[in-house]
Amino acid sequence: MNKVSNNKTEKIQKFIAKCGVTSRRKAEEMILAGRVTVNNKPAVTGQRINPSLDVVKIDGREIKPKKEYIYVILNKPKGIVTSSEDELGRKTVLDLLKNHVNLRLHRLFPVGRLDKDSFGLVFLTDDGEIAYRLMHPKEKIPKVYIVKVKGHPSRNILKKLEEGVIIEGTKTLPCKVEIIKKGDSWTKLKFTLYEGKKRQIRKMMRLISHPVVHLERIAIGPLKLGKLKRGSFRILDKKEVKKLKDYLKFKGG
Repeated sequence: MNKVSNNKTEKIQKFIAKCGVTSRRKAEEMILAGRVTVNNKPAVTGQRINPSLDVVKIDGREIKPKKEYIYVILNKPKGIVTSSEDELGRKTVLDLLKNHVNLRLHRLFPVGRLDKDSFGLVFLTDDGEIAYRLMHPKEKIPKVYIVKVKGHPSRNILKKLEEGVIIEGTKTLPCKVEIIKKGDSWTKLKFTLYEGKKRQIRKMMRLISHPVVHLERIAIGPLKLGKLKRGSFRILDKKEVKKLKDYLKFKGG
């Protein structure tokens, strides 16, 4: 049997993501759990497959790449969990979409984190490859936040945050922090981060004794919240999707 040319193959977790089943990270978990087979044999993480020849199944059901995906921008209200489901039964971002989007046809999942107490832009899609590119640390996608904090942090101390600080044993990547406005007992800041650690801004501000009062995400890469009202969403049109893919230098399969 002739070997299949390497340029026709791809990693199995990437293929699963392209099928709109879940993200690459979750696909790896499925593989490790023994839920994925290739030609009826257990799959292994990093295995390369030929989508034209190999049969991939999850829990015994064959999967194939989707032809159409949807891309959603949501203005998340405070108190909503950024997750596909919540073990505590709390309301999730999908609950805001379920009466408007066919979630059986489009298995949407949120890209990145935005904690329950924060609000603003959440991006959801069933396109696992786009999700992977937006989330992967090596891409260093800028995420922009408007943050109101207690007190008046000095420019010098904010510069230290920009250079990176140690949080839970790990140094944060360089970021950008601008002072937008000051009140009697508060300061409004604009943060631009290039990573997505859990509750990162809150932890950074707590470290310098200026805790966060309000936090809103307004942009992820080329995706902008704009004038979208709190609790509302919109589906990206073809021009916006092309702009997003161009931004990520997306080359398809």
